Amino acid sequence: MTTHVFRFRFASGVDLAEAESTLHLAILAVEGLFGEARVRMEVSYCMDAPRSALLIDGGSTVGDAVIRIFTAFLTREFGAGAFSVRRVAAATRICQRDRVSSWTAA
Repeated sequence: MTTHVFRFRFASGVDLAEAESTLHLAILAVEGLFGEARVRMEVSYCMDAPRSALLIDGGSTVGDAVIRIFTAFLTREFGAGAFSVRRVAAATRICQRDRVSSWTAA
C-alpha cells in the first residue's frame, strides 16, 4: 500500500521553528492556487521535535502541491543537504492537533 505521508528530517544546524515557518509560507502559496477552505480541509502536518522532523500528508492534489513547494523553499533557504524527505509507513498518523485548519496567517 502506497502512503502519501512524507517525513522531512532536518540536519542539526536547521532550526525546526524556522522550517515550520517555511512550511506555513508554502501553505500560504498553495492557498493562492486552491483557496483557503480547500487547504484547511485537505492539508495536515505534525511536528516531531525530538526527531527534528515535520510529517506532512501529501495524499491530495493540494497536499502534493504543499510538498512540492515546501521542498523547493527548503532547498533555497537551507540547501539541499540540510534536510531529507522520505515517504513513511502507512501506519504513521498525522497529529490532529496540528491540522492546518488551526493555523491562520498573521
